Parts: sequence; C-alpha cells; structure tokens
Amino acid sequence: MTLARQVRRSLYVTLALVIVLVVVLAGVVFGQGRRPLPQTAGTLEVSGLTGDVEVLRDAHGIPHIYADTMGDLMRAQGYVQAQDRFFEMDTRRHITAGRLAELVGEPGVETDKVIRTMGWRRVAEQELPMLEPKTRRALAAYTAGVNAWIDEQGSPSAMALEYTILSLSLPEYRVEPWTSVDSLAWLKAMAWDLRGNYTGELTRAALQGRVSDTMIAELYPAYPTAEHVPILSGKDWRPEGAKGAQAKGAQAKGAKPASSSTPAATPALLDTAAAIDAVPALLGRGDGIGSNSWVVSGERSTTGAPLLANDPHLGVGMPGIWYQMGLHCRQVDEACPLDVSGYTFAGVPGVVIGHNRDIAWGFTNLSPDVTDFYLEQITGDEYLRDGRLLPLETRTETIRVAGGPSQQITVRSTGHGPILSDAVPSVAAAGDEVEVEGRATSDYAVSLAWTALSPTTTADALLGLNTASNWDEFRAAAKDFAVPSQNLVYADTAGHIGYQAPGQVPIRKGVGDQPPGYVPAPGWDSTYDWKGFVPFDEMPTSLDPPEGLLVTANQQVTASTTPFLTTEWDSGYRSQRIHDLLESDDQVSPDKMARVQLDTDNGLAPALLGPLLEVELDDPFTEDARSLLRDWDGRQPSGAGEDAAAAMYFNAVWQRIVALTFNDDLPADLQASGGSQYWQAVTGLLAKPKSGWWDDRTTAGVVEGRDEILRRALVDARLDLTRELGKDPTTWRWDQLHQVTFRHQVLGGDAIPAPVRSLVNSGPHPVGGGSSTVDATGWDASQGFAVTSAPSMRMVVDLGDLDASRWVNQTGASGHPFSDHYDDQVDDWLAGRTHPWPSSEAAVREVTQQTLTLTPSAQ
Repeated sequence: MTLARQVRRSLYVTLALVIVLVVVLAGVVFGQGRRPLPQTAGTLEVSGLTGDVEVLRDAHGIPHIYADTMGDLMRAQGYVQAQDRFFEMDTRRHITAGRLAELVGEPGVETDKVIRTMGWRRVAEQELPMLEPKTRRALAAYTAGVNAWIDEQGSPSAMALEYTILSLSLPEYRVEPWTSVDSLAWLKAMAWDLRGNYTGELTRAALQGRVSDTMIAELYPAYPTAEHVPILSGKDWRPEGAKGAQAKGAQAKGAKPASSSTPAATPALLDTAAAIDAVPALLGRGDGIGSNSWVVSGERSTTGAPLLANDPHLGVGMPGIWYQMGLHCRQVDEACPLDVSGYTFAGVPGVVIGHNRDIAWGFTNLSPDVTDFYLEQITGDEYLRDGRLLPLETRTETIRVAGGPSQQITVRSTGHGPILSDAVPSVAAAGDEVEVEGRATSDYAVSLAWTALSPTTTADALLGLNTASNWDEFRAAAKDFAVPSQNLVYADTAGHIGYQAPGQVPIRKGVGDQPPGYVPAPGWDSTYDWKGFVPFDEMPTSLDPPEGLLVTANQQVTASTTPFLTTEWDSGYRSQRIHDLLESDDQVSPDKMARVQLDTDNGLAPALLGPLLEVELDDPFTEDARSLLRDWDGRQPSGAGEDAAAAMYFNAVWQRIVALTFNDDLPADLQASGGSQYWQAVTGLLAKPKSGWWDDRTTAGVVEGRDEILRRALVDARLDLTRELGKDPTTWRWDQLHQVTFRHQVLGGDAIPAPVRSLVNSGPHPVGGGSSTVDATGWDASQGFAVTSAPSMRMVVDLGDLDASRWVNQTGASGHPFSDHYDDQVDDWLAGRTHPWPSSEAAVREVTQQTLTLTPSAQ
C-alpha cells in the first residue's frame, strides 16, 4: 500500500470517527434538550390540589387555566410556569437575592456585591407580612405549585438544558425550593430597571466644571410642551378633594446647574455609574426603555366601544420577558374572583398587563425621579449629619461562589440608604476631593436613596388590578402600586376610559436653584432629605376626558409644575406621532390601532433634513449619498427600497453627529446614546450654530461650528457605509445594520461556545423602526445600530368584544430551547402580525390543541 493510500485511508477512518462522534454528541444534546420538555396533555397528579384543574393550550402553547378555587388556580399557575420557564425563574431569583455567583461562579460576584449592598431580598422579606392576607395566600399557593413541580423532577438536568450545560463547570449545583419572597424580590428588579433619572443626575454632575452652565442647559432642555402634547392636556386633572400640595423644587426650564461642584467629582460619579452598571438589566436599560399605550373612547372607535393598545419597550432576550396566560375561576365570586388574561412574569402570580371580563389596563413607564445620590462625609465608623457624627449601620454579607471560595463584604448605610461606593473596589474613591455647597473634604462616600429600598405593598396592587371591575376599584388597586411608578391606562366594557399615575414620588428640594434630583445632594445637610411622598390623591388622574383619547408614551404627564415628578421626560416624539395618527380619522378601528404600533416615522427628520441639505458640499462622492435624503419621507422600513436606503444614510449621519457634537465633551463612560433627549437637544442647537457643543475639542486651535460638524458627519457616514455596505448608496438598507438578536441571558454571550449560542439564541433578524419611533426598536449611537430595546409584546384590546382582541409576544411561551414554542412567535412579531386573543371559555376551547388535567395527588 502506498504512503498516499495509507494517509488517505487514515483520513477516512479519522473522518468516520469524527462523524460518529458528532452524531453521538448531537444525539446526547438532542436527548438532553428534549428531556425537560413538559407534559402538556393527559393527566398529572399535583400535590396540594383540592380538585381537578384544566390547562388548555393553543397552537402557540399559551396556557389558559381553569379551577374551582383561588388556591388551586394559583397553585396551577406556579406549576405551569415552572414547567415552561423554571430556569428563567431560578436565574432571576439568584440575581435579585445577590446569589448569582452560586449559579454561574466568579462572573456573578460583582453583581452580587452591588445587589447585596442594596439589599433587594431583605426588603422583599419585610414586605411579605405587610401584604393583605389574600395576597399572601395567593403567593403561598403559587409557591406550592412551583415546589410541587420541582419535587417531581428529581435533578436539575430534568428541569432545563441549561443546568446540563452549566454542570460541566459547576457540577454541584442544586435547585432550592421556591419561596414567596422569591416572587416579591422580582418586583425589585422591575423597579430597578424602570426607575428615573440616575444617568442624567450623574452626567450633569460630571459635566460641571467641564463645560459651561449654558451648555449643560442646552443638553437638558425643557420638555417641549407646545409641540408635544402631555398625557393630560386639560387643566382640571386632579380628582375631587385634592388640595394641591406639591413637592418643593423648581421645574427645570434650562435650570442653572450648581457651580459649587468641581471637576474633581467626576471620578466619583463615574465610579458610582460603574457600580450601578454591574447589575444585569433584567427588563432592559437605557433611553429605549419605555412604552406606548393609548386608549380611545367608544365615540372615537369604529366598534362603538373603547379600544386599548399597549406595547412596552424593554430589553431583548431569550426567552422574552413576558409570559402569556389566562387564569379563570370556573365560578367567579368573592371566594374565587379571577377571570383574567394577559401578560405576566414567570415567577409572579396573577397577570401584570391585560384584561378581565370587565376592564382592561396597560402600562407605560412614568419615570419619575425616585432615586437620589448623596455625598456622605465619613469619619471612621461615623458619618456627618447636621453637625453631629452618627454611627453607620453595618452588616456582613457572605457571597458563596460556585467553583471558588466564598467572599465576605461589609455593607454600610446612612439614613439615606446603602453606600454604593463600597460595593465595587473601583467605587471606593467616590466623592474624593469633591466640593459641595462650599464644603471641601477628601473623605466622601456615595449613598443611594431609592423608593424601592423601603417595603411597600405593590404585590397587593397586582391582585387588585386583576379583580377590579370598575374605575373606583381600579384606582383603589393603583393606590397600592408603589414602585415602579407607571402610567396606567384604563378602559371598561361599560364604555369608560381613564388614566392614573400611581407610585411613591419623594418630596424634597433641589441643590441651590435646581430642581430635585438634578445633581447629587450633600448628605450631611438634612435640608435635602426626603419629606415624605406625594399623596395619591394629588397624583395626576383622568376619567372620560372630553377628547375621548389618552396617549401615554413616556412623555410629560401634565404641563403643571405640581406635583414635581421629574425633569427628564421622554421628549415626546413618539407620543405626538401617535396623537397625530389617531386624530387623522374621526373614528379609529382595531386594525388602525395595530398599524399605529408599527409606524416607523422618524420624528427628528423634519428638523434635521433642512440643515443637512443646505450644507455646502464640494464632494460628488458624498453628494451621491446625500441625494437619498432629498425625497425621503422619514420612514424607516425593513426591506429594500428608496426609503430604506435613505433611512440607513440618515441614521449613519445621525450617529456621526452625536459623536462629533457630544462625545468629545462627555466622560468616556457616559457617551451619548442618541435617543430622544439628544433629538431635542440637537433640534435646539441647530438654531445656535456657534454653541460650544459644535466645537470639537480634539482639534486644537480650530473652533468648529454647526455647518462644519454637519458636513463632516455627511462625509464620514458616506465612508462608513461604503466600507460596510458597498459603494452604491441605492443598494443600502436600514435593516442591514439595524438588526435584533434575542440572546439567552446566561448562555447567549460571546464568551459561550458558538454551538451552544446557536441553540439558545435567535437572530440576528433585520428590523425597521428605530429609537424614538412608535415602532421603537431602539439602538445606542455609542455602540452601533444593533437593537438594544424593542416592543416586548403588542396587544390591542376590544372592550366591545374581548374575544376580538389581538396579541403577540416577542419570542414564545416556552423557555426550553428544544420546544416548538421557544421562538414560534418571533416571525410574527418581526412582521408586525398579531394573533387572536381568546378569553371567554367558549373561545378558548375552540382554539385548544392540548388539554392537561391536573388532579389532586393520592398521597
């Protein structure tokens, strides 16, 4: 046999062995992947049930549960959610308890330090005994259902493929029983991602001494009330009996920042931001985190009954944030009051957004300023307070690390809250050499005051919304909704529509002549402490406004300065576009409600296109691209065409404008995102061609103006896209670079081997829309064009025929990668299609494809 034949034969043998190995490994992975898939038809015994419970699933695996008692209904909800999403639930509870390192090892330590410092789970433990007995009973039954499922599985590998993969490096992990506190702690994560203006507070403080006071005011202009209508445009929005008390502090109208801080504060502020960024974004983070919701009255709808739409804009991931389901008491009465359908979080009993047989409700983020940073002067184990030294509160936390030694941290707190500057080593210098209110020292720390760090009864509110049957009961439930503060829209089958702003909004004064929360406050002066919260009866509300229309898209709630809510509303481009589209017809159909959710109009284009087209260009190569903008109508669609090419170039130019105008002046860790705040800022700066923002400080001896920055952006964007997409601008498409990838939170990152990522991730998928468009597929100009936030679901509720309502989730019902329902709604979500939303028993049974009967255990 020749050497060549021997080598060839050896290669054949080796190749055959590799093929066999790949087939075997694929079989193992496939077997392990399908092993955790739940039983969804037939009969299962579940311990603790008092009667039979039916779980009806449709073609997308969405469950509707029918039971005779509230206890059985909640127990079944816990059981079914654990069937579909337990790994997600387990990951969330590890994060919210500051125990992520027990699940993922050393990479989770930094997160655990920050969350243990804030004490999310400690607060949740204090909340449980405060809740109404019926809420505690619902939590206990839900918890029992989850644990019944856990007890049946036997080992983590039977629960989720993720545990099998993680066991390769963390073989000793064991699943603990679920608790009611695990459910409550998730509400802290929800509140954390949806809190108010901490980024703005840190950025403004970091800019003091770096740029002029005028430039800071230009970067944070007042809300454009005249151009973008607030949620409640009428003057008489307060409920009867409100006295008009208000939080003290000026409304920001280009408010002058305090001049007492020095540039030496910048490292402290950036370190504090770094500590906050160590917390994973469970619902999302950044400018794109918001929502659209609106409601029209029966007089304004083609159906003669109210219509309600909602599409919360949150982070993108796999599985999606929401879990769709229906919860139905077979006989609705005081003992078993639920007949509700909608979206909930896996791990939380009840429904968060949706409708029952009488009312429907939706959420958008109100984003009031509910966090304040305080600079604290510390000497040893004491901190300065009104001229006296008081003892710091301290506690020791032990962080267990899978695969490594445990770590201990000491958490210190002042009367304002935990000291974040202790959480991560790089934060230890926060406050060094800072001068505030004329007082200088070299021994400062940074503490955090946040409404969610005090126990509240938000869990009562969720159950109350589920069972409310009219406006008064809806508002009574909203009163308990403490954190996160939301815009609640309402409609009912009796024909009413309404709006309510709930939540704890602190009353306090600002530093100097600034509004509250504008910059960090001196912690040693009790003048700046919170003085309670805005009373519920003074929070904005409206029932049956004469306009017959309510639109909430994170814009200003009212033009009134009382009560003080925040200075940092979304700038209102989305909300005004929704208003304009809805008011273009005398009556609005359900189909139009759904079409409005998909609108891709860029609200910045009317202000920016003129100046861009007027800039002098002696450059045919760049002019070839700029010509795309001359007939562009501002739409940002997915797919090919002139609009798609123009949208791609416009957004590339915008990215360059943002970087050239702002990033040379902003700290490296707080670069401009390009969201609605920057849209509004640039719109104002276009009328100020010599503003300091236009000057590029990296070009020594040269002072640029507006036209030079716009010209440079046009040129640079043309070069960028030529490299990325080719020389011919007419072939460019917005969705070639604007794409969404649904990544698994634990196994979807770049550090994970590609074969595993391909199992658990979905995408990238081309999409239209963009930041601050109604179809809000947000992107961060400092990072690229990839989608960072998007509509997490879409729904339109028809109060005249609830079974005619429509909905779609972002990914799918299941959290199991090998399930048919892991990503079976992605294509419809991408295309803007929605599914029928049956809720009556007859309609649910008509579309049922699988029935699982849960029966009481014989034990």
